[in-house]
Amino acid sequence: MNVSAVIKSIRNIMRQDKGVNGDAQRLEQMGWMLFLKIFDAKDEELEDMDETGEYVSPIPKEYQWRNWAANDEGITGDELITFIDRKLFPDLSNLKIQDNKRAVLVRDVFRGNNNYMKSGQLFRQVVNELNKIDFHASKDRHVFGQVYETILKELQSAGSSGEFYTPRAVTEFMTQTIDPKLGERILDPACGTGGFLTAAIEHIRKSGVENLEQRQQLQNSVHGFELKPLPHMLAVTNLILHDIEVPDIAYEDSLLRNQSIKPKNRVDVILANPPFGGNIDDATAATFPVGFRTKESADLFLVMMVNYLKQGGRAAIVLPDGSLTGDGIKARIREMLLRNCNLHTIVRLPNSVFKPYASVSTNLLFFERVSSPSEEQEEFATKEIWYYEHQLPEGSKGYSMTNPIKLEEFEVEKVWWNNRNESETAWKINLSEIIEKAIENAKPHYEKEKELKREAYSLKEKISVEKTVLKEIDKNQTTKIEKKQEKIKQLESSLQVTETQSRIEKQTADSIYYAAFDLDIKNPNKVEEDLGDPVKMLEKLHKAETDMEALQTTILEQLKSAIQNS
Repeated sequence: MNVSAVIKSIRNIMRQDKGVNGDAQRLEQMGWMLFLKIFDAKDEELEDMDETGEYVSPIPKEYQWRNWAANDEGITGDELITFIDRKLFPDLSNLKIQDNKRAVLVRDVFRGNNNYMKSGQLFRQVVNELNKIDFHASKDRHVFGQVYETILKELQSAGSSGEFYTPRAVTEFMTQTIDPKLGERILDPACGTGGFLTAAIEHIRKSGVENLEQRQQLQNSVHGFELKPLPHMLAVTNLILHDIEVPDIAYEDSLLRNQSIKPKNRVDVILANPPFGGNIDDATAATFPVGFRTKESADLFLVMMVNYLKQGGRAAIVLPDGSLTGDGIKARIREMLLRNCNLHTIVRLPNSVFKPYASVSTNLLFFERVSSPSEEQEEFATKEIWYYEHQLPEGSKGYSMTNPIKLEEFEVEKVWWNNRNESETAWKINLSEIIEKAIENAKPHYEKEKELKREAYSLKEKISVEKTVLKEIDKNQTTKIEKKQEKIKQLESSLQVTETQSRIEKQTADSIYYAAFDLDIKNPNKVEEDLGDPVKMLEKLHKAETDMEALQTTILEQLKSAIQNS
């Protein structure tokens, strides 16, 4: 069976239907139909394996693929569309779950997706094409698994859905490097179409999953979250194709779980490419500690993933350059990461790896949780960080849909991994020294801030005493009252100047201290200086100048106001 030809035929049929508009809707339409057919094939397997005859599918009989779709001469036209729109979708989206995990999967898929096709005749043609693929036959199933990967890859160009797909070469390299083992709990909190989870499943299987007990152990080890309906459905189908009978992929926003993570929820391994550039709502951000509240999705995911790791747990994640640098909340989040985890390696990728969905530069971060989640860590777990700059293939100007990054390109990183030396592509920073120097340089400013705060406190007490005395002066003693008011005014002016100076010292100290956690370290060993994109450089320069002017204006206005009132 030529599975690729079947999928191509289905695409062509769907393009004729006036209800299906664009690649994203076509993928969603094909997705739920594939899900239903594959789910039914798995049901039939479970029925055959159940010697007691007690297994019952969570899908009512009239909605099982075999009972309405398998017969090529079955219902068609308006009758078929009416059946789909008015019976199958409403009933399956409101399926009674009764603690049945497979029923939950079905309900969530049909609650979140849609039937876009309007022509019953074209719908029947699609069904009949799908019937050419036998998901009971291991050969067909294996071939379809490969074709399905191609379907998922199309998400990169399907509207805004590219965020849900990570290039296969990247997922496999990260998985092989982090090396998940049978029995370890594995999590992807933003699993998209399930690429990292299936990579982990196949990696573990290569190490040996031979008996029923081990298969069940693997089944119970892989966990994911996905908020969007289309990728959730595709991920569930993806895991079923990889012989996970009941994929544990929650159809919800994992960020809302951060507050309720208990020891039993923590995991050994996290593999993830969290969404970046997303604008998180205030309600979700409010579930995080005050010092880490931000609207940047990648930063909140980083906080949550550190929280999800058990002591000794390890992670490999994708983050944009923007998460490696920046002050304020971003810097505090990196400080937390470096304090609690050993961030031992950062692989810097070219900015075209995720094209066309995104052209930003990205990084692969590998770290291990050193601290206990229940204890505050005083010492920084990260002492040094190795960087490796992934190179484009010789003669290549960048990656694209037709020229994606390939797994074999990571062979140089694999060779280097266990025998590390500095080179034109690899370098190391001594983070302990950087932090120590930052603390030393920031210390005088923090001490000056404390001194000024004490001075401000003393001034407040004096003002309070003078105001109390003022109240006791006889109202007829005008001259005495005026003198006392003038003294209070001078004290208040001094207080304002002191508090302004204190804030400036705090800002200066913070900028020095938190600069130690800027991880956007450029390659110092590069022979030829890479000046980068001139447009981006000018934009960064303009932003830096604007920020500096704004800070200077604020300081001058505060000082001017304080001096005028003195």
